[in-house]
Amino acid sequence: MNLQKLRLIALIIVMPMLAANLAGCVAAVVGGAGGAALVGADRRTVGTVTEDEGIELKAANRIRDKYKDAHFNLTSFSRMVLITGEATDASMKSDIEKIVAAVDNVRGVYNEMAIGAPTALSARANDSFVTSKVKARFVDQQKFNAVHVKVVTEANVVYLLGLVKRKEGDDAVEIARTTSGVQRVVKLFEYID
Repeated sequence: MNLQKLRLIALIIVMPMLAANLAGCVAAVVGGAGGAALVGADRRTVGTVTEDEGIELKAANRIRDKYKDAHFNLTSFSRMVLITGEATDASMKSDIEKIVAAVDNVRGVYNEMAIGAPTALSARANDSFVTSKVKARFVDQQKFNAVHVKVVTEANVVYLLGLVKRKEGDDAVEIARTTSGVQRVVKLFEYID
């Protein structure tokens, strides 16, 4: 693998962590080294990327206000929000979905929360590792622009979001499905062809 591929893999892995740490400050991500290139390659408009960041931040704050110790993850892509994590019961799961759906500009919600105790940090670290492996394989396979597919892993289940052509979506699913550690792949794509 050449140096340019390694840099791209590192950027793909680091950018989501940087974005999360900036708590929705898209301007800092867009203005950062390499960030402008990622936003430029994204099929969403800059306005939609900004809305997605705002949706995640607002929804997370509202959930934390009510459920201080809940383990949840929110991923907004084109204003469709994926919720993963664990809810203590069906009522909490439903309530969290309603909280997210009530945020301005949310088009819809995929509520994939499991009912049960919050996962251990080691399980979450493993999920991050699986996500990194899938993203690295996207770059290595060179079948589509890896920026076009968002990867989220929860309990070894990989969720794929993005604005993709059918062939890109099929390739992404096949690459993710054949990555070690992946138990199942859920595709949540919007197709552009």
